[in-house]
Amino acid sequence: MNTQVKVLVVEDEMIIGAKISMYLTDLGYEVTGIIPRGEEVIFHLKENTPDIILMDINLKGNLNGIETAMLIQKHMDIPIIYLTANTDEATFARAKPTRPYAFISKPFKQLDLKHALELASERILVEKSEPQNQPEKFVLNDRIFVRYNEVMVKIIIEDILYLEADRNYC
Repeated sequence: MNTQVKVLVVEDEMIIGAKISMYLTDLGYEVTGIIPRGEEVIFHLKENTPDIILMDINLKGNLNGIETAMLIQKHMDIPIIYLTANTDEATFARAKPTRPYAFISKPFKQLDLKHALELASERILVEKSEPQNQPEKFVLNDRIFVRYNEVMVKIIIEDILYLEADRNYC
């Protein structure tokens, strides 16, 4: 990686958080912190904005991971990957509106985490580069283009004397 992708780990079990942090460091990611409570995440983001957040759904404190993700998304656009032991349909349905980039169940394999982070990193790069690759949108107010004999022909609007409709065609 040319520039390290910054990852925030939100995990209330510090042993698991430390293990994830080691995995991420070995994979070449920069860990901006290991935060155990949803309330603390908001304060951390003001100081250190990560590129990706690995979020556990069951957190200690007043906010769970889904509520924390919703609060984050009100102010920032940071991709979230849920890493949770709660893989039931109800939990997934609650998490889905937050548009997570991935949903990894615990216990997880290092390879699953690696693949999810690579996909999220790639998606971030594409989303950041898209506006630069698209031409500026503009409107031509003085001309129209018409297909004639398999060729697009430019017609200046001032030169049009009349238009004739023929069913679906004008």
